[in-house]
Amino acid sequence: MKIVVAMDSFKGSLSSLEAGEAVRQGILRAMPEAEVTVRPMADGGEGTVEALTMGMGGRLETITVTGPLGEPVEAQYGILDGTAVMEMSAAAGITLVPEEKRNPLHTTTYGVGEMIRDAAGKGCRRFLIGIGGSATNDGGVGMLQALGFGLLDGHGDQVPFGAKGLEELAAITVESALPELRNCVFRVACDVTNPLCGPQGASAVYGPQKGADPEMTVRMDRALARYAALSKETFPQADALHPGTGAAGGLGFALRTFLNASLEPGVGIVLEETGLEDCVRDADVVVTGEGRLDGQTAMGKTPVGVAETAKKHGALVVAFSGCVTEDAGVCNREGIDAFFPILRSVLLLQEAMAPDIARKNLTAAAEQAFRLIRSSREMLR
Repeated sequence: MKIVVAMDSFKGSLSSLEAGEAVRQGILRAMPEAEVTVRPMADGGEGTVEALTMGMGGRLETITVTGPLGEPVEAQYGILDGTAVMEMSAAAGITLVPEEKRNPLHTTTYGVGEMIRDAAGKGCRRFLIGIGGSATNDGGVGMLQALGFGLLDGHGDQVPFGAKGLEELAAITVESALPELRNCVFRVACDVTNPLCGPQGASAVYGPQKGADPEMTVRMDRALARYAALSKETFPQADALHPGTGAAGGLGFALRTFLNASLEPGVGIVLEETGLEDCVRDADVVVTGEGRLDGQTAMGKTPVGVAETAKKHGALVVAFSGCVTEDAGVCNREGIDAFFPILRSVLLLQEAMAPDIARKNLTAAAEQAFRLIRSSREMLR
């Protein structure tokens, strides 16, 4: 029997590969003769760099960049056969900013540009970038400055970091942009559809969670609108209404407009880049899962993406998760034939998420599920 294991991470507990290996061990206890392949999986958010890079035989790079507050931080990204795999949150994530210092007027994406520049200098010409979890609302201007674009004030100087810099923006120049960018391709994992500006835009929807008060929100939205208008003078294809341009405080707009990036659902990028469809083409069973299986899982998250791919080729799909909510039943309509919570006794959340306990429970659940699958197949012969 051929079995493919494509687990998302159990966030805060097990990585994608750790969860996959735990499932593999359980399967082999029940079916020692099975051919089990573990594939890394993620949705473009936290854990994507590790899952893709380590799971596909790449290497991790750690560099010092400018953090969201303008101070040095260590950021990690992956390199895989000339492709750079990044999460913007490594350089400009909200978890890098203490709650009392959160203020999107000041936080910058400059470090994201430094990561891109570093990878380009190491020969990368393809980029996969997840843009969730940002602390910024600067429209990606910091990133662009790090890449050599001119985002200039009325005196011809680069505008200051943060959304407040957008209020001083008077001109955009491209002559000094990193030359390598002309030969680079960017795929951006973007699972939100917000436009850049307006009531559903970056400032109004995400600004408050980054520390913006109502007055700041109005200021930032107005500044982003001016920035979009100026951008269109240089890049006629600029479209502030395009779905996803408001992601990461407008970083989606900068990537799409200045770097010709495609904004795509994260799980779709990962499924394609890992070649999962080729792997499951002749699989009998595909196993997937994540830390929490719920109604949101059916809204394009990793387990359903895996299930849709597996069902194209007639595979049985089984999912495991740390917990299952009452509305998780919708996942059955999306291709997951059966799902199982892995908890075996009542535990505090902190206990259940301890890696050793989660790994043990996941292995045990997989073993029992595949004992049933093996017995069922034997009875039907």
